[in-house]
Amino acid sequence: MKRFFQTKPSQAAALKRTSLTEAVQAALKHELEREQAGPSLVEIGLRFCRDLRARGKPDHGRPADKAFRDSLYEND
Repeated sequence: MKRFFQTKPSQAAALKRTSLTEAVQAALKHELEREQAGPSLVEIGLRFCRDLRARGKPDHGRPADKAFRDSLYEND
């Protein structure tokens, strides 16, 4: 496994004719840009919650008033 990590960055450096440090920095910069280009986890979570709420039809549901919450804890 150690050999894999030693050869791949050096191959990238050789292809671009740069130092190993520059090749690794360029690869990390590329990965950061790729990650930041997509939606963040917060945006994904918000979209999920909005979609779930829309599917639940909040306008047609019953209100969760005190009587309803109390009925959830009744021991029948």
